[in-house]
Amino acid sequence: MYDIALHIKLKDWLYILIFGLVFGSFLSALGYVLLEKDWLEGALYGVLLGFSITFLSLVFISFMNHFVLPKVSSKYWLLLAIVFSFLSGFFGTLLSVFVAQKTGIELIALFETSSIGIAAIIGVLTYLLGALLYRFVRMRNEKEETQSNYVKSRLSSLETQLNPHFLFNALNSIAELIHTDVNKAEEAVLKVSSFLRNTMSEESHISIKNELLHVRDYVELENIRFADKISLQVSDFMPNYKIPKFSIQLLVENAIKHGFIQKEKNLNIKISFDEQKKVLIVKNDGKAMKSSKFGIGLTNLNQRLELLCKGYLEVIDKEEPTFYIHLGECHENTRS
Repeated sequence: MYDIALHIKLKDWLYILIFGLVFGSFLSALGYVLLEKDWLEGALYGVLLGFSITFLSLVFISFMNHFVLPKVSSKYWLLLAIVFSFLSGFFGTLLSVFVAQKTGIELIALFETSSIGIAAIIGVLTYLLGALLYRFVRMRNEKEETQSNYVKSRLSSLETQLNPHFLFNALNSIAELIHTDVNKAEEAVLKVSSFLRNTMSEESHISIKNELLHVRDYVELENIRFADKISLQVSDFMPNYKIPKFSIQLLVENAIKHGFIQKEKNLNIKISFDEQKKVLIVKNDGKAMKSSKFGIGLTNLNQRLELLCKGYLEVIDKEEPTFYIHLGECHENTRS
């Protein structure tokens, strides 16, 4: 639970800074007006105070989270959090008074004469605000952790559904090869082994280059059954992106399963990439699609694209079956 409890994002600190500057300048300006002083001077000091406390909070609390709390028992965390939050407000106030005096910003007399006492009071208020922040961050992180675990669980469930019938077909083909071509049967066993190793990999993403290597192995294994009637053509340009594994392979498998018009005719499968649209294109010249509705395998792929990339699968042409794999955020975040 350490990461959940203590992880404060940079965006969180930015929100805290904005809140500190706005809230501090407003209250300080109001106080100056009530004391019949220049509200602009009050607003400037409020900005300085908010920035000083936020800056020292970032320094002290980050130091505490990374170097202190991990080394002590969690039963002391609350006490240490109180101490460091108080110190952030205390020294932040003293720093703001010092800078104001050096830059000529007008201060309320109480800040000049009783800066230590005022700093102590603001230190307590800083702790109270920090406690609220801690609860917010913890709840937010726990929610994100729950969502992350759900996604991982869902992905694991989806990946266990991949290609069981392919394995049965490959093993049957290898059994036939053993009696006709022992060397080719041995090569096929190695390809099946490589394919299964990729299936069992814990990585959800795989580079397009490696995906295409597995696709070629897959097509070669299927060509054992179909007497080399499957032709795979891959364009020269392929980006160095990562995609959900089996993204291309499932579309190739779908083409082989549904695409043959007649068993004596060849099936040509073409794979390319559109750099402008950030899509992988998989098309074949086989049997036209009757419907653009996805079956189990393609629904599986579409769900994994949504979960891993915020992408999706799209049917572009039913007559000459053509699919777009929209990479979504994969092309932004998963370059190798």
